[in-house]
Amino acid sequence: MTSTTSDRIDSMRFDSATETRQKLKRVVIGAVALLAILLLLPSTFTYVNPGYVGIVIHRGGGGVDAVPLGPGVHARVPFLTGIEEYPIFLKTLVLAKSSNEGSAQNDEINVNSVEGQPLALDVSLSFQLDQSHMPKLYTMFRTDINQITHGFVKQTIRQALQEVVGTEPVADVIGPKKAEVTNRVNALIAKHLQPLGFDVKQFTINELRAPPQVMEAINQKNVMQQQALTAQNELQKNTFNAQGDSIKAAGRAKAITAEAEAQARANTLLAQSITPTLVQYEITKKWDGKLPQFSGAVTPMIQLPSAKP
Repeated sequence: MTSTTSDRIDSMRFDSATETRQKLKRVVIGAVALLAILLLLPSTFTYVNPGYVGIVIHRGGGGVDAVPLGPGVHARVPFLTGIEEYPIFLKTLVLAKSSNEGSAQNDEINVNSVEGQPLALDVSLSFQLDQSHMPKLYTMFRTDINQITHGFVKQTIRQALQEVVGTEPVADVIGPKKAEVTNRVNALIAKHLQPLGFDVKQFTINELRAPPQVMEAINQKNVMQQQALTAQNELQKNTFNAQGDSIKAAGRAKAITAEAEAQARANTLLAQSITPTLVQYEITKKWDGKLPQFSGAVTPMIQLPSAKP
């Protein structure tokens, strides 16, 4: 009977230990399940930020959804579905030598003029992505937008610059044709990028740098052109003044001639109009009827005109 009691006690102890192990096992399984849920939960949903679209990437088959996701929370299959965000707001790519602009590295564009002279340019490109083209863009490059802009887009800008600048003298690119070059490059960039969904808003050449000897030659040429222009302006001024003086002199001479001719005609008419009768008549009009006083014995007589027979 003692053995039976002992066996029961041992059996109870075994059952208690088994139940404890089962409880512990259930707790562990529950903890693992909870941990798995916590780990999988973030990958079950994805959030697309405002101003972006999400490119849905199927990692299993490698395909891409034709329609991107808009901003907000979206469900997805954990580990099998990836999301790549592309911006659809206005972005500006700055390619410059200075580390204070664009990236920390030297991103200047180097091209050659028609004479083979090297030119270093700091440029910027403002663009906006068309969201309907974003799946195609990702399929082509399989990377984020920053890698695309600093790779493919930068190379597109360099090729367009070389195509345009390579046909122009360096002095024209730096000077009078800078705006024309900028517009032509802008058109070429837009032509190459538009099919990929890039809406090019503005291309700008911010700074051009040529070798010091080239810049010195250009400056000397500009000084000589300015001096020649000043001399030409002075010559035109002197010519204009001389023409003005000539016109004034001709006017004065013409006026003097006209005055002399008028005086001559007046004198002729006056001479033709003076007759002895007219003279006597004028004298008579001015006589007051008094005879002049003389100390001599001769009395002066005023001769009046006699009537014509």
